[in-house]
Order: sequence, then structure tokens, then C-alpha cells
Amino acid sequence: MATDSKIDRRDDVNPKEGEHKYGDVDFADRTNKKYPIDTPEHVRAAWNYINHKDNAAKYDADEVNVIKDRIRKAAKKHDVTIDEE
Repeated sequence: MATDSKIDRRDDVNPKEGEHKYGDVDFADRTNKKYPIDTPEHVRAAWNYINHKDNAAKYDADEVNVIKDRIRKAAKKHDVTIDEE
């Protein structure tokens, strides 16, 4: 599994905004502080967002896999069912 792989810093994102908005929580994209996965609601939202083509297009395929793996793990932890389609 690629969960420890590096996600590159995105020029279009300010990681401090994610920290400011959500606090010190776990993010599926830890580099850019995107896709918080600390609550069931955030897990569902993160899964929905990363599965939108325009959001996924901002990452390479390996990075999308890392993000999805982290969301899947968080979903298990929070007992959230996500649609794998």
C-alpha cells in the first residue's frame, strides 16, 4: 500500500488555510492539508471530493491512490461505508 508515499506540494493551495479551518487533524493529503479525515462527516466528504475528476486531476495517479488509501483507512476507523465506484 502506498500510504506513506509523498504527495507533492501544490502551488494552488495554502496548507495553513486547511490547518486554520480544521485545526490539528489528520488529512488524507497531509502535505497540502486537504481532505480532513478526523470525523465520519469529513471522511464522507473527502471521499466524495477526491472522486470528482476536477479534484483528482490536481494530483498524479499515485498521489490519488495514497489519498484514497488514507480515506479508506479512516472510513474503517470511523465505521463509515464508502462507495467504491
